[in-house]
Amino acid sequence: MVLRRLVKSIRQYMPSTIATPLLVSGEVVLECTIPFYIAELVNRIKDGASVSEIASFGGILAIMAIGSLLFGMLAGMTCATASCGFGKNLRMDMYDAVNDFSFDNIDRFSTSSLVTRMTTDVTNVQNAFMMLTRIAVRAPFMMIFAFVMAFRLGGRMAWIFAFVTPVLAGTLILVASRAMPLFRRIFKKYDRMNESVEENIVGMRVVKSFVREEFEQQKFDEASEEVRRDFTRAEKILAWNAPVMQFCLYVVMAFVLSFGSYVVISTMGMEFDVGQISAMLTYSFMILSSLMMISMIFVMVTLASESAARIAEVLDAVPNIVSPDPETAVESVADGSIEFENVNYAYAANPDNDVLSDINLKIASGETVGIIGSTGSGKSSLVQLIPRLYDVKSGIVKVGGVNVKDYDLNVLRNSVAMVLQKNVLFEGTIKDNLRWGNPDATLEEMKEACHLSCADEFIDSKEGGYDYRIDHGGANISGGQKQRLCIARALLKKPKIIIFDDSTSAVDTKTDALIRQGMRKFIPETTKIIIAQRTASVEDADKIIVIDGGRIAAVGTHKELLNNSDIYREIHTSQNSGRGGADDGR
Repeated sequence: MVLRRLVKSIRQYMPSTIATPLLVSGEVVLECTIPFYIAELVNRIKDGASVSEIASFGGILAIMAIGSLLFGMLAGMTCATASCGFGKNLRMDMYDAVNDFSFDNIDRFSTSSLVTRMTTDVTNVQNAFMMLTRIAVRAPFMMIFAFVMAFRLGGRMAWIFAFVTPVLAGTLILVASRAMPLFRRIFKKYDRMNESVEENIVGMRVVKSFVREEFEQQKFDEASEEVRRDFTRAEKILAWNAPVMQFCLYVVMAFVLSFGSYVVISTMGMEFDVGQISAMLTYSFMILSSLMMISMIFVMVTLASESAARIAEVLDAVPNIVSPDPETAVESVADGSIEFENVNYAYAANPDNDVLSDINLKIASGETVGIIGSTGSGKSSLVQLIPRLYDVKSGIVKVGGVNVKDYDLNVLRNSVAMVLQKNVLFEGTIKDNLRWGNPDATLEEMKEACHLSCADEFIDSKEGGYDYRIDHGGANISGGQKQRLCIARALLKKPKIIIFDDSTSAVDTKTDALIRQGMRKFIPETTKIIIAQRTASVEDADKIIVIDGGRIAAVGTHKELLNNSDIYREIHTSQNSGRGGADDGR
């Protein structure tokens, strides 16, 4: 099943994949025929062959050697093309699969695990593929061909291989059975080690501010030591291959030389001659080197099989959120109205524990709606159901009067803009990042959006202005600046619905008020949903929803909730009694 899944990624490199074993077969046939002709030539010389006869044999041998060389070179080229192309396609297929993931799929895999699968695991499978298309054909074919030629030349002497081969096969089986469980364990520990690296790099400022470098170093050392320990154990087991192979090789050589010499002398060359001894030694090397190649393949395949399973796990992950049939999918969103009807929702990892329960809510198109609630109350989960980032457990979510499940996913999500709590910018210029909202946005449109989000205040001070280059993850600008750029990016989209998931927490209250005022003028017909921690960010909303424990506790205006909602009143009072200065976002 896993193999069948991975083979689909060969695609346009199938001709090179098929050509490689065919070329290798030609190389092996010629390579194994050469010792036979050499043995015949030695015997002819011993019997007093003429110069022309020797030259004739020499010419044949030269042609076969050149042919074997050409076959080998071509096989190497086609193998490199096929294996590297296969690796490229495999990474592309995994990347495409990850891009199609729903949030439930993303929750199953950690970022570090996906990175390991796309790099280390793909490299392991690519190397195994290279060996299987070339060496895995060459080794068995050469061994069988050499066996046949050895029995033809050596007769009863060739039975030595029948005793040696089971010893080598048994060693391989024993090595694989011991090493495989270790490799399975190693890859899981690789994920944890990479996760530790990623966590520390992303949280470097926190680590340094709490002076936890030594603690994190120790944690990484322990993870690294676990990987080293298991790898060492696996390598120690695999190390048995080489000495066993060498031992068998020397046993065969000693037997062929001693017994072959005895037969030559005792029969005076009538049953066995010097040429046969020479060929038998060559075939011995071929057979045993083939077995060593097979052992290498066995080791690589053992290592790659676990990588292949991990890759197939990503490729076979079925997104649980997909667009309906194109013929029936709704292709336009009429307006920004939103309706929740008896909605219940639970994360796929814990389906029995509802995050949202009995949600009934109507939001008119163009309304500004605030959402307030304690941490973990379900605010973010509620708004993520609108663009169908998650699907409801039961009930219906409607946008523009249509069930979100009936929309083409791209159409729905293009009509909803989200400014997340954790702001993400990409490496590139400010222009590049803003055009995520609208690829065709003009400079004037970008300037207008940045003015409304108060981002122009710092952009104008940057060298190059809108051509200022943002580092990976937006490391060279502050949290407040990132938030303003993300808001401008969302405004450029001019969506039917715009959702702010606590996305003004890093700006001061004055800037927050200016941003809200600008939105009312710039996108009056767009439905605006603002999740906020502070009541000041939502007090001028058309209505405010109070979420408590995954349920709607109250709905009303700021004044109504101060009179009717104990939860809202408590939040407002706590924030406005002895409150310190706000962060200015710089």
